[in-house]
Amino acid sequence: MRVALVVLALAALAPGCGRGGGEVPPAGGQQPLNAPPARALDSYATKLRAAHAARAAAAKRWGLKRVPLTAPPAPRKKPRITTREGFEVDGHRRLGLPPVFTTVPTKEKIVFLTIDDGSEKDPKFLRMMSDLRIPYTAFLSDYVVSDDYGYFKRMQDRGVTLNNHTLNHPYLPALSYARQKREICGMQKVIEERYGTRPVLFRPPFGNYDRNTLRAAKRCGIEYVPLWNEEVFVDRWEYREWDRELHPGDIVLTHFRGPDDWDGTMRDMVRRFLNKVTAEGYAVARLEDYL
Repeated sequence: MRVALVVLALAALAPGCGRGGGEVPPAGGQQPLNAPPARALDSYATKLRAAHAARAAAAKRWGLKRVPLTAPPAPRKKPRITTREGFEVDGHRRLGLPPVFTTVPTKEKIVFLTIDDGSEKDPKFLRMMSDLRIPYTAFLSDYVVSDDYGYFKRMQDRGVTLNNHTLNHPYLPALSYARQKREICGMQKVIEERYGTRPVLFRPPFGNYDRNTLRAAKRCGIEYVPLWNEEVFVDRWEYREWDRELHPGDIVLTHFRGPDDWDGTMRDMVRRFLNKVTAEGYAVARLEDYL
């Protein structure tokens, strides 16, 4: 629908734009447009139609109920990210510790999909997300990705940012500062050596952390600690908020899981996720574009 409206708007604008740059033939159906501005508008409209058609075909191919909505362009001015009230640790602001948050401040109807650990490595999931052009952010733990680093390299090549979820997925508050630092900095090193980048995003296992966790994360080069407001499984959703609803800017959590853990595949989970967010008028945006 959005594409159709844009195309109609462009069609309405084309004659007016053409007056200043050359003669545009009168109504002639398929006659070519000669004025440069009009040709540019026509070319843009054609690309929009083609992109929408490709997205519609992919939605049908992967069994979605509706075509996923397209996220708005990344904001030129990034929103100010602060720690959610009640999620602070002692001295959070004074020590300049990374913000812990569950939602990105925005009025746009967008949500962010984040996927943890790396246990399941489904090649069809990679194809599905590429075909649908759905952005997502991965948080990896070495103990489950080390048997196939190549899978996540293919994911990275498709534009996915690979982030830190510790080496061994421990309950961090039970560990000393030094051991927490080894878990976080150790995973920083793995990702840098294997994938050429050093993450600035970190998600503590189970969403549990203490002051030492954030101190260690900062020391290891972490700038943000995104948690989540909803979690999606293959068969259900779970919510942090009492209203059990999506909100603009919400971060959604899921995991790299498959039939060994779920009654279904990651593709089934994606269908549940996209069918809900699309039906409620939300698009899926790229988290890193807002940080």
